[in-house]
Amino acid sequence: MPGDSRAATNAATVLRTVLEHGPVARGGIAGLCGLSPAAVSRQTTALLRGGLLRELPGPADGVGRPRIPLDLHTGAVGGPVAAGLHIGVPSSTFSLVDLRGRLLARRAFPHEGRPPAGLSGEIAVGLGRFLAEFDSGRPLLGVGAALGGWIRPDEGTVVHHPVLRWRHKPLGAELSAVLGLPVRVDNHARAVARAEILFGRPEARGSLVHLFIGNVVDAAFGIEGTVHQGPGSAAGDVAHLPVPGSAAPCACGRTGCLQATASDTALGAEAVRRGIVPDPSVPLLVDAAATGDPRADRLLRERARAVGRAAALLLDVFNPALMVVTELSSVLDEGYLEEIRTAATALSHVCDDPRRIVIPHAGPAVLPEAAATVLLSRVFRDPCRSDERARSHPSV
Repeated sequence: MPGDSRAATNAATVLRTVLEHGPVARGGIAGLCGLSPAAVSRQTTALLRGGLLRELPGPADGVGRPRIPLDLHTGAVGGPVAAGLHIGVPSSTFSLVDLRGRLLARRAFPHEGRPPAGLSGEIAVGLGRFLAEFDSGRPLLGVGAALGGWIRPDEGTVVHHPVLRWRHKPLGAELSAVLGLPVRVDNHARAVARAEILFGRPEARGSLVHLFIGNVVDAAFGIEGTVHQGPGSAAGDVAHLPVPGSAAPCACGRTGCLQATASDTALGAEAVRRGIVPDPSVPLLVDAAATGDPRADRLLRERARAVGRAAALLLDVFNPALMVVTELSSVLDEGYLEEIRTAATALSHVCDDPRRIVIPHAGPAVLPEAAATVLLSRVFRDPCRSDERARSHPSV
């Protein structure tokens, strides 16, 4: 790749090498990534100037002439940050993270009483206030937004969100117009997959499948560090994946679909029907189980087993090195993860190792981190893009 394309590729290679191995000296970077010392020197100079890398005091290793170690610029003074916006059904979450995906600040933004038609505008105003409150003078790279449904990230468009009833909504442009910042938008299942590849377990960089269980049920598949989007960015719709053993009626006219069986909407409604909680809220159900309600625990284990049976089908189709499951109860309590693992490995024909089935590395911070990663993944893929370089936080 000639000219600027080669430079962009080399810059991304250097930045990812420092992400995975830093702090590391320039010579060490060359040895790890295969670029020439001259190429590494050019790219590290540009990345230092752009504020994405910083020099640390003292030698990196060895003896003789000191070799200055480089690391991602995550310092409290001058270290760039990315904003995250996860748009859920009952609420949204605002966040700030550093270049290693570490959560610096977060806030919930409830949707109660807000109609879907004007919701995105209210979210944008709320996010602007959040960013102003937590403005510490650090450069802000932009905003990453993640939500369920069919999303076209190149356009920043929500093609269809079945619960919020958004269709062909130019969400990225709407948010950017209010905030005055670059905004990247993607499906939340793909966002979590990218966060695992960037910041999570090394196996995720080989291959992974991510199954997201919330009010919207989605999946994502990544191989060799790339998350598959498919034509029209429509990959990952598993709402109607059949769950072995389920007879739950679905709006599509069939029974046993994953969305109708295991979504938060279905679980909350069933919890109310059984008299476990007064409102159809999965967090309330999880709290009830944590305080010792056996009915709540039983229902959560039923869902975990259904999720495990669906996961077995995805394991057999893709046979990934890692299966990541985002589901609230298993993120908070390993006992529910074990239910998922047991059900999946009992049914799968290719996976007999339960350790291949994991929760996201960020735990309860998974969605705030993943949302910001929608923006950060672009920075790590092409750090030379002028519209996504660190910039001073504007007045929003």
